[in-house]
Amino acid sequence: MAIFRAQEVRQLSDVELQEQMEKLRIELIQHYGKVSAGGSTENPGRIRELRRTIARIKTEANSRRNR
Repeated sequence: MAIFRAQEVRQLSDVELQEQMEKLRIELIQHYGKVSAGGSTENPGRIRELRRTIARIKTEANSRRNR
């Protein structure tokens, strides 16, 4: 799954934003599952990247809703 920057997020349609949000959330839950089971992820920084990308998408969706 790709990590989106703010400009890339702005270019996505509303439907694409929702789809990407779901995919990223699923991936984040999988990473959290590995960590909580006592394992370690291949790339620990990935969790942080996922959380920030989800926040970017939420911010853009909220700003579109308030226009």
